[in-house]
Amino acid sequence: MTRAPRFDAAAEEVARVAAAAPDWASLAAAARPCVACPELAATRQHVVVGDVPEGGRPRFVLVGEAPGATEDETGRPFVGRSGALLDQLLAEAGLDRGEAAVLNVVKCRPPANRTPKSPEVARCSGWLRRQLELLDAPAVVALGLSAARWFLGPRTVLAQVRGRAHDVDGRSVWATYHPSAAIRFGPNGAPRAGLLEDLTSLARSLA
Repeated sequence: MTRAPRFDAAAEEVARVAAAAPDWASLAAAARPCVACPELAATRQHVVVGDVPEGGRPRFVLVGEAPGATEDETGRPFVGRSGALLDQLLAEAGLDRGEAAVLNVVKCRPPANRTPKSPEVARCSGWLRRQLELLDAPAVVALGLSAARWFLGPRTVLAQVRGRAHDVDGRSVWATYHPSAAIRFGPNGAPRAGLLEDLTSLARSLA
C-alpha cells in the first residue's frame, strides 16, 4: 500500500478539529496554536483567524490569499495597504466592511509574502471550510487567484470567471482581483477598476 503524503494526514487532522468546533470562538481558539505547516508556524507571529461582525451573521464574506506583514504583526486580516484600498473600494461600492467577515485561505503569513504552497492550502482548508459553515453568509468575494481557485477549482483563470456570481455549495461566489494587484497596477489599472466593478455588482445583488 502506498503511504499517503504527510500533509494529507495533517490536513485531515485540521479538518477533524475544525469540524468539531461548535461556534466561532471555539474554532478561533483551536486555530491559533495550529502547527500543521511547520515552515509557516516557525516564522509567523500570529495565526490570523479572521474578523467577523459583532452583530452576528455577516452580510457577505471577503476571502483573501494569506496574511501579509502588517496582518502577521497585528493578528488581523487586511489592515495594511491592501486593506486600506479594500476599505475605500467597499465604501465606493456602497458596502460596509463592518457587515462583512474578512478571512484568508491560509491563516499564517508565508515567508517573504510568497504564494502559499498547495500542501499549505490543503492543510488550512479545514479552518476556512468550517468558518464558512458557521458564518452561513449568502455571498462570498474571493480576492485574487489563490482564493478564486479554492472555490472554483485549480484551473481557474481569473479573467474568465470574474464579473458574475458562481453558485458554490449554495453560496454566491464572486471571484475578483486582489487589492494588492490594484495597488501594483496603479489607480488607472484594470485590476482596480475590475475590483470596484465586481464589488458594485455584489452590492446590487445584495440590495
